[in-house]
Amino acid sequence: MAQSRRGCGCALAALLLVLIVAGIVIVPFLLRWWREKPPPPSGAELRVHVLNVGQADSILIISPAGKTVLVDAGNPGGGRLVQAAMNRAGVSAIDLLIATHAHADHIGGADEVINNVTVRRVLDSGVTNTTKNYADFLAAIGARGVEYTTAEPNQNFDLDGGARVSVLAPIKPFFTASQLRSGGNEPNANSVVVRLDYGSFSMLLTGDAEAQTEDRMIASNANVAAKVLKVGHHGSRYATSEDFLRRGRFETAIISNGADNRYGHPSQEVLDRLRAANVRVYRTDLHGEIIITSRGKGYEVKAEREATGDIFAGRTPQRDDSSRSGFVQYGDFGPPPRAPRNRNNNSNAARGR
Repeated sequence: MAQSRRGCGCALAALLLVLIVAGIVIVPFLLRWWREKPPPPSGAELRVHVLNVGQADSILIISPAGKTVLVDAGNPGGGRLVQAAMNRAGVSAIDLLIATHAHADHIGGADEVINNVTVRRVLDSGVTNTTKNYADFLAAIGARGVEYTTAEPNQNFDLDGGARVSVLAPIKPFFTASQLRSGGNEPNANSVVVRLDYGSFSMLLTGDAEAQTEDRMIASNANVAAKVLKVGHHGSRYATSEDFLRRGRFETAIISNGADNRYGHPSQEVLDRLRAANVRVYRTDLHGEIIITSRGKGYEVKAEREATGDIFAGRTPQRDDSSRSGFVQYGDFGPPPRAPRNRNNNSNAARGR
């Protein structure tokens, strides 16, 4: 009998040890799931407007409860395009303006927006930049008394109605120039990346994040799986890697780029990767403004117009874009050339008035 009791005691001890180990392993995952679990959807409509702002980014999110998020604000002078889109959507104020990074094709129009409409909070990457555009952006924030927040992973912004924006990147320590491949760019690699959740709908908005940013998010176990992807860096070949697409399991991809861009965006390599992953693609250069709507179950995508060209045909950069020469990146070219004026048409128009 004594041996039987000792055997029973050992079995209980072993069971207790297994339960403790299981608790140590499982409880953190349960806590993380509970923390990351978005609120239930209200059933009202969520709208995401991917604005047609040329070779730039600007995305307007309107929550089911009417809260608004603006992710980037296009090129310098592009604030008027953003404000016009806000007017069309019936939006008069921005609750959260997310500046993914300090390049002018993302924050160039932000000071105009801040100076002309009510912006309650700005979320910035925290990566400083010495450009005039960034200085104007910060000056507008200070002059208007806007709340300034630096992006950190695991920050959540409740948009009410069951919608939420969560920050996935940048992940510190920030990427430095020495860590980037030839021609890599620190503001791009340290872009703010956020995900939007509303019921079963989800969207990943990646700024100009590069493949190294994607790898770091994956290594940190960030939740990159989503229904819709706003493709990083306007479709640059140095983002949207095969591993990222595999882990993201995206159904739809949106590329914000200009028909007159000389950077080769979107690249053929990225379009080929998206097609191989069976991802449906929309492009602002071909479709114009793109609107995504959801009531928390499924989603619908509507384009301003039918595609005006082959969706899966990439563009060719005006400079060699190989690993030897480095990225064709923002700032390598000036603004796109203006179309030549037709003097005959102008003269005829003047005579007709």
